[in-house]
Amino acid sequence: MATLTISVDPEVLRRARIRALERSESVNSYLSDQLERYANAGSREVMDAFLALAEEHDGVGGDGPRSWARADLYDV
Repeated sequence: MATLTISVDPEVLRRARIRALERSESVNSYLSDQLERYANAGSREVMDAFLALAEEHDGVGGDGPRSWARADLYDV
């Protein structure tokens, strides 16, 4: 794991620690989870676009003709 140093208002950190205690978690684990979600957000958008494209073309993988080209996957 890498270490990240941030600056935050002491009062904000105090309230975050209290909330974390109420939720039986640590501020560190909460921030780590949020940072991971932030970093992976683009991946979800790409997958959603791919799935929408796949649903749009119902002949994919079935008996019908393929109505899209491989290059269409890169138009996201």
